[in-house]
Amino acid sequence: MKISYRWLQHYIDISESPEEIGQVLTSTGLEVESVEPFETVKGGLKGLVIGEVLTCIKHPNADKLSITTVNVGSDKPSQIVCGAPNVAAGQKVVVALPGTMIYPMKSEPFTIKPAKIRGEQSEGMICSEDEIGLGNSHAGIMVLSPSAKNGTLASDYFKIDSDFVFEIGLTPNRADAASHLGVARDIKAVKKRSVNFPSIENFKVSNTNLTIPVTVEEPDLCPRFSGVSIGGVKVKESPDWLKDRLKAIGLAPINNIVDITNFVCHEMGQPLHAYDVKEIAEKKIVVKNLPAGSIFKTLDGKERRLTATDLMVCDGEGKGMCMGGIFGGFNSGITEKTTNVFLEGAYWTPSGIRKTALHHGLKTDASFRFERGTDVNLTVYAVKRAAMLIVELADGQIASELVDIYPNKIENVSIDVKFKNVDRLIGKKIPHEEIFSILNRLEIKVSEKTENSFTASVPPYRVDVVQEADVVEEILRIYGFNNIELSDHVKADFLASFPEKDITRFKKSVGAMLAANGFYEVLTNSLTNIAYKDKIKTEGEAVEILNKLSEEQGILRQTMLFSGLEVCAHNINRKQRDLKLFEFGKIYRKSSGVDELNKYIEEERLALYVTGDIETKNWQNKTRSVNFYDLVQSVKHILERSGVEKIKQEAMANSIFEYGTRILRGNKELGTFGKVKNALVKEFGIKQEVFFADLSSDLLFKSANPKFVVQEVPKFPEVRRDLSLVLDNHVKFAEIEALARTTEQRLIKDIIAFDVYEGDNIQKGKKAYALGFTLLDENKTLTDEEIEKVMDKLMGAFEGKMGAVIRK
Repeated sequence: MKISYRWLQHYIDISESPEEIGQVLTSTGLEVESVEPFETVKGGLKGLVIGEVLTCIKHPNADKLSITTVNVGSDKPSQIVCGAPNVAAGQKVVVALPGTMIYPMKSEPFTIKPAKIRGEQSEGMICSEDEIGLGNSHAGIMVLSPSAKNGTLASDYFKIDSDFVFEIGLTPNRADAASHLGVARDIKAVKKRSVNFPSIENFKVSNTNLTIPVTVEEPDLCPRFSGVSIGGVKVKESPDWLKDRLKAIGLAPINNIVDITNFVCHEMGQPLHAYDVKEIAEKKIVVKNLPAGSIFKTLDGKERRLTATDLMVCDGEGKGMCMGGIFGGFNSGITEKTTNVFLEGAYWTPSGIRKTALHHGLKTDASFRFERGTDVNLTVYAVKRAAMLIVELADGQIASELVDIYPNKIENVSIDVKFKNVDRLIGKKIPHEEIFSILNRLEIKVSEKTENSFTASVPPYRVDVVQEADVVEEILRIYGFNNIELSDHVKADFLASFPEKDITRFKKSVGAMLAANGFYEVLTNSLTNIAYKDKIKTEGEAVEILNKLSEEQGILRQTMLFSGLEVCAHNINRKQRDLKLFEFGKIYRKSSGVDELNKYIEEERLALYVTGDIETKNWQNKTRSVNFYDLVQSVKHILERSGVEKIKQEAMANSIFEYGTRILRGNKELGTFGKVKNALVKEFGIKQEVFFADLSSDLLFKSANPKFVVQEVPKFPEVRRDLSLVLDNHVKFAEIEALARTTEQRLIKDIIAFDVYEGDNIQKGKKAYALGFTLLDENKTLTDEEIEKVMDKLMGAFEGKMGAVIRK
């Protein structure tokens, strides 16, 4: 659930920072999972100022460009090259100064930098509205009122609103806090401040021209139904303040009437529904069950088959207009043609809402609140509050007396509480007056006070407080868990030990994984041929053995490569040419320092060697030679087993590799891998390609953070779509994947390249990728329209940013 910090401030005096308020709410049981900044325009127009175009001349080297000088309120005008056709001297414009991050409506953010454009210096950018997120127009630059003052911050000029939004992990028992006023009540209880509820004193009935009788046939399922008619409304766009409030909590503004119902729902926790009066047949409303199997078309355009227990709001002809407390009907909703509105605010029995919502698979803001329990005493207040807003923002008039059908009043819950149980459950004696004060701030009335007990009268909206222990919990959460001192005798025991990280276990785990993937472990001598030290460039000086027995074992190895190539050659010479080998070992070198204690350095390494065919030939399968990507997959498995995250890769070539990749974590190199140079391989008598990975097992171990990830099996089906792209042959799959995931961050679950082609059938210097995209929405089944929209967006990104040609 999202709660706006600025919105909260309308109801309660808050001087604390959002972070401090987040801690207060968490301490009361409303766990704040995050506090995120919100701006009505992305980036908040930071770095943008108002400027005046002083001069404007044609660019000498470009027909469509102009050179301008702009007064941005500083001592010296800025020279800016502009490509807009409507730029002219004397205009007041929006200017992005160097260093400003721009957030366009339809492309990725970028930073403005000083640059030379066709030989002329440009110190900023004169902006159009779509370039800074203020609109969709790209016809030309924005031209502002001549009264705009030079140097004014654009955020001040356009009144950009900023806010902080709390993401609260609302537990099912705290339905009372599913609104801004509900959250404000908890702050009030802790901080001992008053909550200012919006006034409805000016609610006034102008006429009774739209009186609509209401009948409730199932009072057990709808104990209270309140409503009123508003005539002469004008359905239009909501004012900015209302749109900003809704956008802050993730709701898209629709029109002033619908926005008001959503606003009041999130303001006080009472869902409302607005009906177009002209769609209410016979101008009567009946709340009843329809026959099982009846078809009802909901606002989303879907036809739903009703059960006999689904409570419906119907018109005088018995046609359903709304699935009570859950979802409105397709034909009775508010449109631009609506002129008269009937506003409903009801209390629905939670069990009935849960049953209907579960049967139809519907989860709405309304059902979320009703199935947990709303405030039966709030319906009239909420209807009046929304009606007054509609009068104010839609030019309407209240055109009926307020309807309030409430045959069986729901009383407060009366609970007897003993002080000895309060002390026992809390673990501390709290003064009686403090207990009474806390309950009073929580709107729980206290009566029948004695030396040993009292009676708590709990209002109906606190659906979770039904017994003595619940009242004690209310006292404790406001008093503060942190204010309960620990006893000297409190202790804690662990059922299991927590062993320290062990590199031996780490090696065993990685080795077992490699063995399961067809690798054999080898163990070679750390002493190696002295001739190897000059074959490749390595860091540091070789460590020579003072009393060496032979030149073949004259130095400590500086790389794992040569001992591994010796093993490969030995096996290949004995007709074992298909090899997948790994070794944990050490390499050595002299330090460049002069400290005798630290003169020599040894490092733990993990080496992989892959050569030959990917699998043994047989009559069923055609085999192929191993390639670089087989080694990439093995390295990826090692990183995944280790749980190493936040790595980056760089292409490289050095004295060992013809081509390869370096893996970095921060500024530390985890290792390198690639194809060993043919010249090195041939020196060992090997006539086939060898791929080699050299990883730091020390750094892998220190960076290891193994995770066991469990997630639900998706409830909705995945969708596979394929694309064939022709790109420059230097474009790597990783770049394609990164662009795709940036373009569509929510629905893409997997991307594979199932074919790559370079040859005579496509242009020289190009290659073709055949890509498979797996799409999944975890909340619903994807429609063809949604899938095509994603694929169109991806194709546009590939064409626009990579110059791709889509093969159809």
